[in-house]
Amino acid sequence: MTAATHSTLFPQVPDSADAVLEGLDPEQREVATALHGPVCVLAGAGTGKTRAITHRIAYGVRAGMLHPSSVLAVTFTNRAAGEMRGRLRQLGAAGVQARTFHSAALRQLQYFWPKAIGGSMPRLVDRKIQLVADAAAACRIRLDRGELRDVTAEIEWSKVTQTVPADYAPAAAKAGRESPRDPAEIAQLYAAYEDVKRERSVIDFEDVLLLTVAVLQDRHDIAEQIRAQYQHFVVDEYQDVSPLQQRLLELWLGERDSLCVVGDASQTIYSFTGATPDHLLDFRTRHPGATVVKLVRDYRSTPQVVHLANGLLAQARGRAADHRLELVSQRAAGPEPVYCEYTDEPAEAEGAARRIRELIDAGVPASEIAILFRTNAQSETYEQALADAAVPYQLRGAERFFDRPEVRKAGIALRGAARFGGNDSLLDDVVDLPSQVRAVLSGEGWTTQPPAGSGAVRERWESLAALVNLAQDFAAAKPGATLADLVAELDERANAQHAPTVQGVTLASLHSAKGLEWDNVFLVGVAEGMMPITYAKTDEQIEEERRLLYVGVTRARERLHVSWALSRSPGGRPNRRPSRFLDGLRPGSTATTGRAPSGGAGGIERGISGTRDSAPRRTSRVPARCRVCGRTLTDPGEMKLMRCDDCPSDMNEGLYERLREWRADQARSSGQPAFCVFTDRTLMAIAESAPDDERELARIPGVGMRKLTRYGADVLAICAGQSGAESTDQD
Repeated sequence: MTAATHSTLFPQVPDSADAVLEGLDPEQREVATALHGPVCVLAGAGTGKTRAITHRIAYGVRAGMLHPSSVLAVTFTNRAAGEMRGRLRQLGAAGVQARTFHSAALRQLQYFWPKAIGGSMPRLVDRKIQLVADAAAACRIRLDRGELRDVTAEIEWSKVTQTVPADYAPAAAKAGRESPRDPAEIAQLYAAYEDVKRERSVIDFEDVLLLTVAVLQDRHDIAEQIRAQYQHFVVDEYQDVSPLQQRLLELWLGERDSLCVVGDASQTIYSFTGATPDHLLDFRTRHPGATVVKLVRDYRSTPQVVHLANGLLAQARGRAADHRLELVSQRAAGPEPVYCEYTDEPAEAEGAARRIRELIDAGVPASEIAILFRTNAQSETYEQALADAAVPYQLRGAERFFDRPEVRKAGIALRGAARFGGNDSLLDDVVDLPSQVRAVLSGEGWTTQPPAGSGAVRERWESLAALVNLAQDFAAAKPGATLADLVAELDERANAQHAPTVQGVTLASLHSAKGLEWDNVFLVGVAEGMMPITYAKTDEQIEEERRLLYVGVTRARERLHVSWALSRSPGGRPNRRPSRFLDGLRPGSTATTGRAPSGGAGGIERGISGTRDSAPRRTSRVPARCRVCGRTLTDPGEMKLMRCDDCPSDMNEGLYERLREWRADQARSSGQPAFCVFTDRTLMAIAESAPDDERELARIPGVGMRKLTRYGADVLAICAGQSGAESTDQD
C-alpha cells in the first residue's frame, strides 16, 4: 500500500537542484519550475501530483529561490502531511512545514493566544458527541445514537461554512441539505452546544479554524507576523477546501499571490462536510494571470482500469463533470476488470476471500491487495471471511502506526538495545542489523510465523513484522548501518508520520482509501442502494456517489474486481441490481447517454492579462420560484410542480389521466405500488409541462436517470398522443 507512484524505500538524495527535476514529465516539470505567481495544477488520479508538488518545493529550496522555513504546504490528513514531509526529506528539503489546515492553525493559535486574547487557551476536545448530548439534555430533546451523530455532523457543517445558529435553517435549505430533525431544532441544539462549550471553557476542531481566522482579521500585527514567516503556500487536494479553510488561506496570503493549488474536481467526495470544488474551478477567475497545468498521464493504472475510470466520468453531469480530465495510461496493458454477481453478501465476501487467497498463494504480497466498500458496516463480513481463509488483514482508519502501543514499546526496546546492546544476551549471537532487530522484537511478541486467526493479537504481530521488514530494507539501502542508525530513522519517520508498510490485506471504506493505491483492488457491494447509497436523492448527491466509485476504481494499479450481491442475507429476496454507474461499462449492460470528456488533454495554460470576462464564469444558484406568481418555493411538492399549490394549473387533464392509467399498468406488471413508478406530483408536473424530448423530461423533479431510462420512451410517447404500448411495439 502506497500513497503515490512507486519509489524505492530509501532513495538517494539528489545532489543538485537540477537533479531534483530528473525523471519528471513535461507537465510535472512545468509545475516544479513555476515558482512565481499563482499556479493551479489540475491533476487526475494517478498522475503524480504529489511527486510534482514535492519536487516543486524541493527544487525551489535547492535552487535557493525558496527558504525552507518560508514555505507552508497544507493538506487534509495527517497521513498525507506525513508523507509529504517524508518525500521532502528524501529530496533534501527538510525543514519545510507540511501540515493539515487544523494543525497549522492550532500551532499559530497556541503561539499567539497570550498576545491576542490573554491567559491560557481553552482545552481542545477530541469528540463532540458528549457535548452535543449534554446540549440536547439542556434543550429537553431526546436523541438516539444515530441522531447524535447526525446532529453533530450538521453542527460541523455549519461551522465550516461559517453559518451561525440563527442562520442554520435558511442556509441548510439553500444548500439542499436534508436536516436529520426539524431545522429549528437543529438551530436550537447548535446554539445550546456553543453555550455548553463556553460554560466548560473548551473548544472543538472547527473553533481552531474560526478563532485563528478571527485573530488574523482583528489583529493586523499578528497577521503580518505570520505573513512575514510564510511567503509561499502550496495547497494539496484543493477540491476539498471548505469556505472556512479558504478564508484562512486568504488571510495567510494577504495581498500576495505566491500560491500553488493542486486538485481534481472529479475526486470531490467530502461535500457533506462543507468541502466544495468551487474554489478550484474558480481559481482562474480569481487569478486571471495564473498558470494552469493539467496532469493527465496516468502512471498508476493499466489502460483497462483507466478505460473504466474514464467511462464512469463520461456519464457524469454537473459542474465538476464539465471540468473532468480524460486520463491516458502510461502503463502496459493488463487484465480486464472482473465483474462478479453473488446470491448474497456472505457469498460475496467468501468469493472475495477465496480469490485473495489464490492471489497470495500465487506470490502476490497481501499488502498489495485491498477490499474497498461504501460503509464501515460492511467491514465485519469481510473480516470474518478473510479470517476463515487464513488471510492476514488490517483495518484502515485505525490509530496511526507510530501511536500503536506495541510500536511504542518496540521503539523503547530498540532504543535500549542500541545503547546497551553489549550487555544484552539476546544480541550475543547476531551480527547483522536485521537479525538484531528480530532478536529484540522477539522479546516483544514477534515470531517467524504469524499467529492463527484474526483480532488484536494478529494486529500486534503485523505491526512488529512491519518494523522487521523496514529494518531489512534499511540495511539493504545503507550497508553498515547500525541499530542506532535505525532508531534515528524510526524517530524521523515517527515525527513525519511516515509509516512502514504493514503486511496484510487492507480493508477500507472508499472515503478512507482516498490517496492510496494497490496492485489488486476488490470493489465490493457495488449495487443499487449501496452505490449510490440509498439516502443520495438529489442530482448533486448522486454525482458525488459516482465520483466516490471513480476514486475506488482509480485505486487499482493492475487488477480490479467489481462485485455485488442480489440479496443481503442467504435466502433473502434477490431484488438488488448492479449499480447504475456500471450501465454500459460492464459486459451485457446498456450504455447510458453521456457526453465526451471536456477537460481535454494534459498541458499548460499560461496566465493571461485580459479581463475577468475571459475566464470561466461561476454559475450561481437561484432559489426555486413559482412560475405563476413568482413566490420563492420551499415546499418539496410545490418545487416539483414549480408553482404554488393554490396558483392556477395549466395541466392537460386528459394527458394526466392517460399517465395515471399507464402507471397503474406498470405497477401491476412489476408488483410494486403505483407511487414507486411515479408519484402523483411527478405525473402532474409531466402533464403540466408535456415534455417533447428526454432533455425536457429529465428536468422534471422526480424523473431521475434510472426512471428516465426505464420509462422515458413510454412517457414521451404518451405525451405525444401515443400509448406506452405503441411506443414499446415500435421499439
